[in-house]
Amino acid sequence: MRSDISAGPPRDGLPTRAVVTGGAGFVGSWLCEGLLDRGVAVVCVDNFVTGSPDNVAHLRDRPGFELLEQDVSEGLEVDGDVGWVLHLACPASPLDYLRLPIETMMVGSRGTTHALELAEASGARFLLASTSEVYGDPAEHPQRESYWGNVNPIGPRSVYDESKRFAEALTTAYRRARGVDTTIVRIFNTYGPRMRVDDGRAIPAFMSQALAGRQLTVAGDGSQTRSLCFVEDTVAGLVALAASGHPGPVNIGSQDEMTMLALAERVLGLTGSSSTITHVELPADDPRVRRPDTTLAEELLDWRPQVPVEEGLKRTLEWFTAQLPYR
Repeated sequence: MRSDISAGPPRDGLPTRAVVTGGAGFVGSWLCEGLLDRGVAVVCVDNFVTGSPDNVAHLRDRPGFELLEQDVSEGLEVDGDVGWVLHLACPASPLDYLRLPIETMMVGSRGTTHALELAEASGARFLLASTSEVYGDPAEHPQRESYWGNVNPIGPRSVYDESKRFAEALTTAYRRARGVDTTIVRIFNTYGPRMRVDDGRAIPAFMSQALAGRQLTVAGDGSQTRSLCFVEDTVAGLVALAASGHPGPVNIGSQDEMTMLALAERVLGLTGSSSTITHVELPADDPRVRRPDTTLAEELLDWRPQVPVEEGLKRTLEWFTAQLPYR
């Protein structure tokens, strides 16, 4: 099943040409593909620190697709007309942003500044891909856009959390002070094909471990929850918000909340693996619960996830099975 972003002609509100920073990343590559499928020319910008040219290799020969290797923290130069600037560049996996703490802060600050300046100079609509991590370890459940969050500003995860919180503040400042047409999306846990095997997040870890016959490593007692949204549905939400004119923030995520222990057990069932589950130390500041209130997205954008979690996990498993030489 494909969400409607992948089919049909361009619709009202879409630009002729869009820039996607972080376009060779997991979500970014799906966004580039979805825009092309809608008749929007795409300039994909990436420095390949966590993204990969392989993610967009199938797009290289498509009309309207351009790939620029640039580090948006150093600058962002794009010639020609630009209707949208969609800023997704940022390490998103804990393994990546803990390995690249300063780079993560720089892309959230300098990178966001450069992307906003391109949007201002081009008269373009700007979308910031923020994250549910701005809510931290939430004291409100589910999390509404009005919730201010519970974040440790000097904890190990803060390089990601605070870079996104700063990026939201900067985006809002450009809107208020300079009149740039901006919006903010807060993306909740997204999964699907093109996630890296060594991504470090739960689904890549569990699937690669199960396929290799290794123990599945569940952090803590596994009672912490996440809400899983298939990547095509996330992309549909991003495009709908960018086309809406709304300033955000808007939560985009699924109501399919489950514990990490239940997810591990489900992966074992899907793979038929004989692997067992082992428990490891819970990372510092790991959120106990995570589920979005998506009322605003439903009412404003008429957006709801379309891919059931069982189908999404099967499609993701097919991807990992093809990537890993275990079977």
